Amino acid sequence: MEPTLEQAAHAVIEHYRQLFNRLHTPAYAADPRSAARLASELKRLQPTAECAEHYLRLCQELRSLQELLQTESDPELRQLAEEELEQVEKQLEEATDKLRRALLPSDPDDSRNCIVEIRAGTGGEEAALFAADLFRIYQRYAERKGWKLELVDVSESDLGGFKEIIFTLSGDNVYGTMKYESGVHRVQRVPITESSGRIHTSAATVAVLPEPEEVEVELRNEDLRIDVFRASGHGGQNVNKVETAVRIVHIPTGITVQCQDERSQHRNREKALKVLRARLYQLQRSQQEKQLSQQRRSQIRSGDRSEKIRTYNFPQNRATDHRLPGELKNFALSEVLEGHLDPIIEQLKLLEQTARLQQLQSPSPA
Repeated sequence: MEPTLEQAAHAVIEHYRQLFNRLHTPAYAADPRSAARLASELKRLQPTAECAEHYLRLCQELRSLQELLQTESDPELRQLAEEELEQVEKQLEEATDKLRRALLPSDPDDSRNCIVEIRAGTGGEEAALFAADLFRIYQRYAERKGWKLELVDVSESDLGGFKEIIFTLSGDNVYGTMKYESGVHRVQRVPITESSGRIHTSAATVAVLPEPEEVEVELRNEDLRIDVFRASGHGGQNVNKVETAVRIVHIPTGITVQCQDERSQHRNREKALKVLRARLYQLQRSQQEKQLSQQRRSQIRSGDRSEKIRTYNFPQNRATDHRLPGELKNFALSEVLEGHLDPIIEQLKLLEQTARLQQLQSPSPA
């Protein structure tokens, strides 16, 4: 028999209390790494525990008011109780929906840092300029969220755009937030290279990869071919003078990664290995996701990079996210360009949660 929502709420609160008490034992005080992991788990679980406490409080209020109405004979007190009961029932309905969403199993990768890869697509030089615009959007968004951004590799175009740019983001719940940005982004505007004023459509792809721990992806020396070369374009005074740039080829898969942003060959090698691990980890994830049912893939949008997810229409100052329904899909482009992505991402999270709830609540096939 499946537990009731009240039983699930009690279980969440008890689990949170146990973790909290465990964190304050001498064993964890002597082990900073384990304590940090436990503190992170507590932080992740806290909003769900608070939802559960609010839900249980409303359940108790509802029962008390129902008991009062069964025993109270005074008309004025009954009227007051009925009015309060109506308010509590409405609040409980909202709290129930919120708790059900909070109890949905989360992607274990959501709490990870991430690696973002932006590549210019169709549109030539204009696509490269648009890729640079996307990078600036994410740069501003990271600043708003208090995340740390580190460049890994940059390939610039002739007019100052990016053919490709790769960077890491670290902070709280970074992958769980940024994963909704994976896909094809399209721009509609008059390019600076257009003399007749015609509106062009260009595109860039964004790939967001969760950053795995070193122990999760084994990199054997015999599977790697590592080359060093002189950096070009981006990198500082030692560009074209010292062989600091690093290119790594993973022989079994053919995946190639390079990094030339740092002045140190050692740092470039570290960053390149980090990106390689993320790509291999993503490859493993993709193979696992192929085993999911077609029903789940159709109900929950995957964020696959081949899917056009958003259009940035400059003449109409409108950013349209094609995964959202109706009027919910349109946002002020001027706000998006300044890094205000939370309104879009929160709607996408809500859409995904709703689809998952519907799937859980739908009857199983006979």
